[in-house]
Amino acid sequence: MQPMVRVFGAALASSALVLGASQVAVAAEEGQPEFKVGAIDWKPCEEVPTVDCGFLELPIDYAKPDGEKFQLAVSRRKANDPAQRIGAMVINPGGPGGSGVDFSFGADQYFSKEIVDKFDVIGFDPRGVARSQPIKCSAEMLQKQPSNYPKTKAEFDAFVVFNKALREDCRAQSGPIFDNASTAEVAQDIDSIRRALGEKKINYYGVSYGTIMGQHYAERFGRNIRAMIIDSNMDHSLGTKQFLDSEARTAEDSFAEWVKWNDRDASSPFHGQDLRKIWKDLLARAERGEVPAPWDPEVELTPEDLGGGVTSMAYGPNWKPFADQIKQIIDGLQAPKSAFSAFAAETFENPFPGIFCNDYNLRVGSWGEYQALTKSEFRIAPNTRGSSLGHSAMMGCVGFPKATNPQRTLKIKNSPKILLTNARHDPATAYEWAVNAHRQTRDTTVFVTYEGWGHGVYDRSECTLKINNEYLVSLKLPRSGTSCAAVEPPAQTIMSTKPKVPAGPF
Repeated sequence: MQPMVRVFGAALASSALVLGASQVAVAAEEGQPEFKVGAIDWKPCEEVPTVDCGFLELPIDYAKPDGEKFQLAVSRRKANDPAQRIGAMVINPGGPGGSGVDFSFGADQYFSKEIVDKFDVIGFDPRGVARSQPIKCSAEMLQKQPSNYPKTKAEFDAFVVFNKALREDCRAQSGPIFDNASTAEVAQDIDSIRRALGEKKINYYGVSYGTIMGQHYAERFGRNIRAMIIDSNMDHSLGTKQFLDSEARTAEDSFAEWVKWNDRDASSPFHGQDLRKIWKDLLARAERGEVPAPWDPEVELTPEDLGGGVTSMAYGPNWKPFADQIKQIIDGLQAPKSAFSAFAAETFENPFPGIFCNDYNLRVGSWGEYQALTKSEFRIAPNTRGSSLGHSAMMGCVGFPKATNPQRTLKIKNSPKILLTNARHDPATAYEWAVNAHRQTRDTTVFVTYEGWGHGVYDRSECTLKINNEYLVSLKLPRSGTSCAAVEPPAQTIMSTKPKVPAGPF
């Protein structure tokens, strides 16, 4: 299952394109088997005709270049000022499961004018995602998912049985792409895009889970990079306990920052009150099963649900809308039920098990190990019950075989300097992850900290925007260790029409 915050989450739907591609022979990279890369047959995108869309036929298994193929969906927003064009910039919005094609549709709203003027913005849907042979599972199976928080050994064992059955269902629904959707393969896909575009070097902007793609690409194809920004970084070296504990620390930090906002902002419905005590009392009520969901009085919110709401809120951060919703819950007010059903179809796109569970070898082998891990995350983050994001990610892979692209120390040797950025109070990709990723790549990454909040750094302030844009345009970088001051986010961040990334949990 894909980690989602049940209380305050949203369901996304994606559309499909049907375009063709003709085959041309292209020389293989050193150490990569010979295969043919398609000349992309660009046509106006159905959704946004000013953007070009096409498909690139690639091997499902690069070790078998003549074997089964799949169609990788690619998009191109041409530079607005061809005379000033610098090159192509490949982008990814994270996830796992975010659509880079969709991201490119709003690139002119996300990136500064000088960037879309001077770069062809290249989106792609990673293998197993959206238009690129998506990994699917049967809706009937997903509806049967037990709680991620088993209370007994019997419940834990039942979860393991379910997860194994879900994996087999997803593999059956999706075919061989399921076992070949790790970020290691995606890095090769990115270089295939470069080759199909005829670019000697590419630029890359990846946020959240897109940073693993960037990291892997820099390790293997560093010589093919002109500029790379990895924004809000994953740490692909963490073991299970390190992963879970670090996520718990950043979830608890998100709660603490919400409390600080309440104390300084008179617009909060809890301003001037002891929000920590109010929250503690609410968690105790939820523990007793006394907190009905505002959208359905028959659904009882758990403490883990409330904690998940904190993590979801902090992406913006959406401090005031979240505070208003908690006030509504405390007052027992009801909101209209949603008529939307996420399981209307027979199958449901669910790329998480094929991607994350092959990138991270987070495996819980027994009820005793589960108890020890959750005891640790709950101790670190009592107000959020650990991190719903980290916990769901771990539980989503319970019962799976070992990852095909497991964690390891990041080693980047042949790339130019890479800009690595992170917010200090990021609720998803913990700040300590970025610190560790930079420590592993000190000679090849320049680390810039945004001292504020939220997930995604690019345009958080004039400072972050200037650093990112100057680097992309002129390759000018600040001193590593530079920080940009925090900027108080608008109270109604959630209402902003500007596209924010990532589209997925990481």
